[in-house]
Parts: sequence; structure tokens; C-alpha cells
Amino acid sequence: MAEHVPHAEHPAYPVGLRLAGRRVVVIGGGQVAQRRLPALVAAGADVTLISPSATPSVEAMAESGEITWTRRRYEDGDIADAWYALVATSDADANARASAEAERTRTWCVRSDDAEAATAWTPATGRSDGVTVAVLTGRDPRRSAAVRDAIVEGLRDGTLAAPHHRSRAPFVALVGGGPGDPDLITVRGRRLLAEADVVIADRLGPRDLLDELPPHVEVIDAAKIPYGRFMAQEAINNALVEHAKAGKAVVRLKGGDPYVFGRGMEEAQALAEAGIPYTVVPGISSSISVPSAAGIPVTHRGVAHEFTVVSGHVAPDDPRSLVDWKSLARLRGTLVILMGVDKIGAIAEALIAHGKSPETPLALVQEGTTAAQRRVDATLATVAETVRAEDVRPPAVIVIGDVVAVGPRK
Repeated sequence: MAEHVPHAEHPAYPVGLRLAGRRVVVIGGGQVAQRRLPALVAAGADVTLISPSATPSVEAMAESGEITWTRRRYEDGDIADAWYALVATSDADANARASAEAERTRTWCVRSDDAEAATAWTPATGRSDGVTVAVLTGRDPRRSAAVRDAIVEGLRDGTLAAPHHRSRAPFVALVGGGPGDPDLITVRGRRLLAEADVVIADRLGPRDLLDELPPHVEVIDAAKIPYGRFMAQEAINNALVEHAKAGKAVVRLKGGDPYVFGRGMEEAQALAEAGIPYTVVPGISSSISVPSAAGIPVTHRGVAHEFTVVSGHVAPDDPRSLVDWKSLARLRGTLVILMGVDKIGAIAEALIAHGKSPETPLALVQEGTTAAQRRVDATLATVAETVRAEDVRPPAVIVIGDVVAVGPRK
């Protein structure tokens, strides 16, 4: 029989336990159990909790049927037939007895009070896109957590390259890049960019992110796709379909959010008709984020209880306009206009004609969230002349309402 060797002389042997449908016993219903139970439930384990009391979160898991709760202290025999045990009570004697039972029954056992007396250790664990990262550094749990966080963050934001090496089905991701600052893209959007073979980008997308792409990635400027007999959007739709059918992972990188004046639904419909799998990754809309970056809240207590976002690319007197400017003029909240710089004079006139005060404060935020951001203030009465005098150019977000005067200028 092999001689027992203290844990400190050998590293732990890492292994992934497949606990679905298998009995797991957790002894103690305090904070340790509260942290560990969700992962055990997610793994599909048949969890029995043994404890006279539990935290409200643990109790809620029992009430919902996620775990079975035996409301008493540990008794010898509780670990029988368990595949895995977690011992986490404040009673040192109960912990020692439960650990001894686990040793007798050859059940892998984690102890929260004495790692050296345990037969298993819980690694610092994180997950990203189907990858589980588990880190053990022996007696330094904070270092384990730091290493885990660094790896998971790298996988999520694409700075840690981990390409798929097995064949995968082609796909298209319609990714909202946010208002312009590359740090404001979502974690998922950045990860999908790192996995792309082809990126079809708008000029309003976060351009700095394109410099981070590996050399093999084909970057296509959507504005330069040859249109020929097609409309611009139709040509972009065709490019998405063609690259996906060629077996490529394609990212359509847009500014803001794909479904906020981004024509993302038209692209989704084209992909669905072609039988191409796709996913939509929401982005931070410039309608909210750009005013915020300029120090303007779109809502504020006692000032504005609602905000309305409209497109200003069509003038109010244009028969193609779908905006009810008369109703907007009666609203007391904030009005946010996108794509309206060249039409703002006509828009201001329409709002005033329908009853909006000419003195209503207004701000234009150009190149919001980028290094070139600038804010120009005016009123409905003066905005047309101000835009000309200050040479305000697209892209700019226009905010109309009393919230413009609420905070300090940024």
C-alpha cells in the first residue's frame, strides 16, 4: 500500500468533474455555499444541502427546487453515495467528521476551513464562449483569481488570441460598435471581431479597433463596396451572404446599435432568406451615450421624465417623413435627433411652428466620445445660424430640452 504523502509535496492534479445527475452533498448553508451552489446546479448535479440554516439566496434555491435542503446539522452517513462533497460549516468538529467520512467513502471533498485536510480544491473558475478557465495556485487564492480574470478578460475582449482549429459553420454577426470610442464596444462584440475572417465596417464604427485585427482578416469598407446596379444596402446584404457562403466568419461592424437607425433588420432578413446563421450583438446607442459624454442627461428628476429619439435625415416638410413633428413639439421631455445636422434649421422651424418655445435650449455634440468631441450650445431660435457659424458637421447628436442646461459643461 502506498504511503500517504502530504499535499504540500505534490501539486494538485487538475480534472473536470462531470456531475450531471450525480449526487453532491454540501454541508453548511452560509456564504461559501452561496458562492459555490450556482455552479454545481449549472453542472446539473443532484445537490443535497445539509444545514440547520441558510442565507436567503440559498434558501431561495431550495424553495425553487434547484437543490434539496435537509434542515439539520451534519450526521455520520450523510455523504454516503455522494460523488463530491463540499464541507463549509462554522463547526470545526462537524467539518472534521464530515471530511473523515468522505475519506472513508472515497468521496472527493473540499473543505472551506482547512484546504490541507481536503482531498480536493476548488479552482478559481471563469467562462467565456464555451471555454472554462480553472486556475489553481496552491495556497494563494487571490493570485488564482487574478490569473483567471486576466485569461477570461483576454478571451472576451480578443486580446488573447484563441482561434478555433476545428471546422465550424460559417456565421455572420451584426455587431453594434457603440458611439465611437473603441473602449465602448461590448465584450462580446470585441471577441467576435477577434474571431472574424471578414469585417465589413461602416465609417461610423469604432475605426481604431480595425488596427487590432490580425493581418489575415479581410477588412471591407462598406462605403466602397461596388454597387453597380444594386442599391448600397442591397450590395452590402449580398456581400454578407457571399462571404458567409464561402465559409467565412463575418462581422458587420456598425456604429451605435444595429437596430437603431442602423438598417440591421434589413441585413438580418437578407441573411435569413439565404439560410445563413447570424447573431445580433447590441451596441451602446449614440442617442444616450453621446449626450452623457457631453455632460447631458437625457432624463433628470424634476426636469424630464421621458426622451424621444428620432431620425433627422428627412426634413419635416418632406413627404417621405414618418415623424409626427407636431406631437413632438408638445412633449415636455427630451428630444434627441440623430443624422439631423443639415436639416436642423428646418426641424427647429417646425418645432417652433407647432408651439415649442424658441428659447428651448439645444446642444449639438459632434464626434461624441472620441478625441475630436466638441459640444456647441444654442436654442431653437439660433441653431441654424450657430451650425453655420461654428461649422458643425456630421456625425453629431442633437439634444433639445431643458436637460441641456442641467449639468456642468464638458
